[in-house]
Amino acid sequence: MDTMTKLSVLTGAAKYDVSCASSGISRGNAGGMGSTVSCGICHAWSEDGRCISLLKVLLSNDCIYDCRYCVNRRSNDVPRASFTAREIADLTMQFYRRNYIEGLFLSSAVEKSPNYTMEKVIQVLTELRQRYEFFGYIHIKIIPGADPNLVYQAGLLADRMSVNIEQPSEESLRLMAPQKSLPMVYSPMKQVKEQIIINREDRRHFRHTPKFAPAGQSTQMIIGASQDSDLTILQTTQNLYQNYKLKRVYYSAYVPVNEDSNLPSLATAPPLLREHRLYQSDWLLRYYHFTVDEIVDPSHAYLETDVDPKMSWALRHPEYFPLEINRASYEELLRVPGIGVKSARRIMSQRRLAYISADDLKKLGVAYKRAQYFITCKGVYSGNKPFDPLTVRRILAPPQPQAVQLSLF
Repeated sequence: MDTMTKLSVLTGAAKYDVSCASSGISRGNAGGMGSTVSCGICHAWSEDGRCISLLKVLLSNDCIYDCRYCVNRRSNDVPRASFTAREIADLTMQFYRRNYIEGLFLSSAVEKSPNYTMEKVIQVLTELRQRYEFFGYIHIKIIPGADPNLVYQAGLLADRMSVNIEQPSEESLRLMAPQKSLPMVYSPMKQVKEQIIINREDRRHFRHTPKFAPAGQSTQMIIGASQDSDLTILQTTQNLYQNYKLKRVYYSAYVPVNEDSNLPSLATAPPLLREHRLYQSDWLLRYYHFTVDEIVDPSHAYLETDVDPKMSWALRHPEYFPLEINRASYEELLRVPGIGVKSARRIMSQRRLAYISADDLKKLGVAYKRAQYFITCKGVYSGNKPFDPLTVRRILAPPQPQAVQLSLF
């Protein structure tokens, strides 16, 4: 199989992995090649509509595992291909010199064994960093079950590392991927977290200490392949942020590619709206001081589809509204639909100078058409009096005709 055929097979197989992003870092560049600007790197768009900026490719799709949801599972009759370390390094440099990419996202099926696959990944990184002196952004996947020494070596060469958790619960992972377990996934996550902390401390005392995964770590969960609720998914997400200090948890709407009694049928559309609501909830966890119990609970285990999670919370808690914009705390402002982190800070700053009116809010970046139903300005309420969640819901989320969902790919 020639290089271009391999590239077609292995980039196509990599499109289901969404846990890559443009996360630039400040890596030293002593006369080498590659961007080192910490504000990020340029973006491109993949054929499935996702924003990427990297050569996104598998090292191999010849897998020893038989995960039910995976297109590369051992029992599938699909074209198999594997790159050598030199081939991946050469392709990366050729693409970079042509200005197609600014970095590399390298994942792989488990070829022969976890250790064998991680050794090949390290060979690719060594080729790029030492032979080509490439200092651009590199994101790699850790293979669960690989030796910790190999994970450490890879972390000294890569910018970001990730271990895909795939499923939010042990039961689902055992059902969908019987050769994997959550402890197998959590072990390298814990190692990377601890090593980043140690490395940060070492660099305070020894300036030439090499960086270890300076852009942190991330993971991915597949949404819709199992029967896990949004409550279970978000509880797992909160645990990952709190205990493993992940930069991001990515959610991937499951695209049916395999026929299996434990999976949705091949005619099932990917749950793209559910994926979107989970990303919105993730944002609330990270930036809006929400907890999982406030977003979903056992009586509301699934996110609403007709309104976003923040508005859903506001409509379920009418006792907090309407909120006087000139007296509310920063944390209270963050709970108002239509007010974001930046606009909340602007409100707090502006209030030091003068009382804020409705016209001022529009200038400060507030989505006033939405926020007006949840706030008062100088005691004046612009919505329909009194504040009624059912009325607000009818205005902001009127019933929509059934739409036909477009294909993801």
